[in-house]
Amino acid sequence: MAEIRTAPLVVEFPFTRSLGPVQSAFLTGLRERTVLGVRAGDGRVIVPPAEYDPVTAEEIRDLVEVGSAGTVTTWAWNPAPRRGQPLATPFAWVLVRLDGADTALLHALDVPGPESVHTGLRVRIRWAAERTGAITDIACFTPYDGPGSGAEPAAHSGEFADPVTGITTPARLDYSYAPGRAQSRYLQALAGHKTIGERCPSCHKVYVPPRGACPTCGIATDTQVEVGPRGTVTTYCIVNIKARNLDIEVPYVYAHIALDGAGLALHARIGGIPYDEVRMGLRVEPVWTADGTFPDHYRPTGEPDAPYDSYKELI
Repeated sequence: MAEIRTAPLVVEFPFTRSLGPVQSAFLTGLRERTVLGVRAGDGRVIVPPAEYDPVTAEEIRDLVEVGSAGTVTTWAWNPAPRRGQPLATPFAWVLVRLDGADTALLHALDVPGPESVHTGLRVRIRWAAERTGAITDIACFTPYDGPGSGAEPAAHSGEFADPVTGITTPARLDYSYAPGRAQSRYLQALAGHKTIGERCPSCHKVYVPPRGACPTCGIATDTQVEVGPRGTVTTYCIVNIKARNLDIEVPYVYAHIALDGAGLALHARIGGIPYDEVRMGLRVEPVWTADGTFPDHYRPTGEPDAPYDSYKELI
């Protein structure tokens, strides 16, 4: 039985988005220690503000200022904060209905232990010392002895000097990936400069990389078949954005390659040819580095292009 491999995997990228007038006003307001909500068509005050009424889907722009104190509506204790969370010490995640609002805002509550938090607890905002126009301008909530204001939310124009018009949020997912038996066999073969697939006993399609079962027939696949090493470019794209930590100059080409004997295409980078000369039907072969456990890229073989009918079902 093949060894089942595992490896840590990190998916990380900066997510950048522009802001419309409602979100721009909300985040700029946080920078100025002002919390804004928006009044929906039924009169409810929504915090954080939405750009469209959640009931009618109509656009809503009626901004109002709500209080910086509120009431916990529900909570969950976080005993082991993770990197990037609001507090480094154990804290409670809370939904807080701020005074004047009809919906709740999710954030962290700084208390010594779970015995210090309960539904109905009065809390208020602790503002960050340095504010930039982001939800992190609210550092956290802290317990508060004061009563609710009882005042109606005040109308607000949403106008501030130097408004925030866009945000960039780092997104990161850390997990341990286990490829399973079929893909473990595939990876072990690649380490020996071989590419294997698995054939479905019913439809006889050879899957590369193997999946352990035929997704069409639902039958387990356990017959290994060596394919390639050469193959045909079925379709491709030109990449013009340089990825972080990837030492490849743009533009470059990623392609779907149908290896000889395979029943579907895998994707890989094309090298050894100008990006604007890559084409459908191009015959390619793998290029291995001295210590590589998988092909670094595929390059042209010099063979005549494959006829379209030979790969049209694999596009």
